[in-house]
Amino acid sequence: MGLIQRAIEQRGIPTVSVTVAPDVSAAVKVPRAIFVPWPMGHHFGVPFHTQVQRRVIFAALELLQRAAVSGTIEKLAIPWVQVRREAKLLSDQGKRL
Repeated sequence: MGLIQRAIEQRGIPTVSVTVAPDVSAAVKVPRAIFVPWPMGHHFGVPFHTQVQRRVIFAALELLQRAAVSGTIEKLAIPWVQVRREAKLLSDQGKRL
């Protein structure tokens, strides 16, 4: 991902990635990334949980605005347990996430 991001950035388009493996993102030297401490493959939480998905996207867009140094990786402080609990609560209420 870092190679692709750098190529895009060389053309004047800022990028940010969403990662579940900050060590890998740091090793490939991404310009900037949001780290979500969730299982592999769940970069945006559980399916249809639009509230969490929006939080991830807004955090990434905010990072684009304020990251002053290339290689910035910030952690999104939403525990996976909370994401799953919210999803289960909404499902139990009969609401489509």
